[in-house]
Amino acid sequence: MEKVQGEMEIERWERSEELSDAEKKVIQETWSRVYTNCEDVGVSILIRFFVKFPSAKQYFSQFKHMEDPLEMERTPQLRKHARRVMGAVNTVVENINDSEKVSSVLALVGKAHALKHKVEPVYFKFFTGVMLEVIAEEYANDFTPEVQRAWTKVKSLIYTHVTAAYKEVGWVQYPNSTM
Repeated sequence: MEKVQGEMEIERWERSEELSDAEKKVIQETWSRVYTNCEDVGVSILIRFFVKFPSAKQYFSQFKHMEDPLEMERTPQLRKHARRVMGAVNTVVENINDSEKVSSVLALVGKAHALKHKVEPVYFKFFTGVMLEVIAEEYANDFTPEVQRAWTKVKSLIYTHVTAAYKEVGWVQYPNSTM
């Protein structure tokens, strides 16, 4: 992965690239199809996320010891969190033309996860990657290379804004962290 020079070297995809108007439109169009089935898609994303990154379950007392994805899928807490996650992504997509609103929403998400939930920020990188995988599979006919490029920019936008909020609140990665 290409590195970018600066005060700190960061991976290229961690920088937020500007979305063109055409890409914003593509994001909103594809998301409108995804969001009609938001709870089920959100549950699919979370289940895959927890299967691929089981250490992420440590932040969820209700199902952190569950190994069976079907058991997790049935918990009301997982379904509720899926709706909240999809709602946050929906707010970002609905306001994709208002960078201040997008920044504000993602700052709230980042600060809550840093201060209240103490979630390592790297999980946002993992989560957004899984989100794109699931959406690309479940909506394969809509996920052309053009759509994939636009969503990759949204993935970067989310991660960049969330981690900026972590830095703003003085997040320090703890030596005994799971990563």
